Amino acid sequence: MPAEPVSIPDPAPAPAPASERASVSEPEPDPASTQGHVPRGSALRAWAELLRISAVFTVPGDALAGAAAAGRRPNRGTLLAAGASLCLYEAGMALNDYADRDVDAIERPHRPLPSGRISPGAALVAAAGLTAVGLSLAAAAGRKPLAVATALAGTVWAYDLHLKQTPAGPAAMAMARGLDLLLGSTATIGRAAGPIPRRERAAPGGPTGTEINAASPPAPRGPGGIPPVAGRGGSGA
Repeated sequence: MPAEPVSIPDPAPAPAPASERASVSEPEPDPASTQGHVPRGSALRAWAELLRISAVFTVPGDALAGAAAAGRRPNRGTLLAAGASLCLYEAGMALNDYADRDVDAIERPHRPLPSGRISPGAALVAAAGLTAVGLSLAAAAGRKPLAVATALAGTVWAYDLHLKQTPAGPAAMAMARGLDLLLGSTATIGRAAGPIPRRERAAPGGPTGTEINAASPPAPRGPGGIPPVAGRGGSGA
């Protein structure tokens, strides 16, 4: 029988040099993915959760209540007060999570700061920026609204950073609510046209009360500058 041909296997390829193996190594991961990068949609949701956006619709009620307490209709000042109140409220929300970040890391690790979705520094900067915007809106309504808003901002920061866990906490919260109502009242009054004083009123085309008073002769005076009494002469008894 004829012998079957014997196949000789091809020699195994020689291993590539180390320099070539390094050039075809796995691609390096994106640096952003290794630094806690959060997708844009997730970041927006994290900020909405931090600022508690679902509760902001209750905030303008204080400005409207303040306008009603002042007996005025809502006006541009009321709108400015509502905007200032809203900014200070949101500043308090960001500052609250910043102050509670260590406690939240244990009790509420899903919150934006302990979960790493928002950094503590970013929350603090947001609180400061919102406070500045709120004070600017109050300043546009007048000096008194700005003074009230400054006191309100100070109360919010003091409560979140120092007073929350103290016996003074409830009093600080009550003060903040009262100042918020006062902000709406002072801002509304500052932008409303006050009534014309009674002595300044006059019929159309006629002299004003001030002009009438200026044109009236002074009342006669008796001895010593005392007006004469009816039925008696000006020379005394």
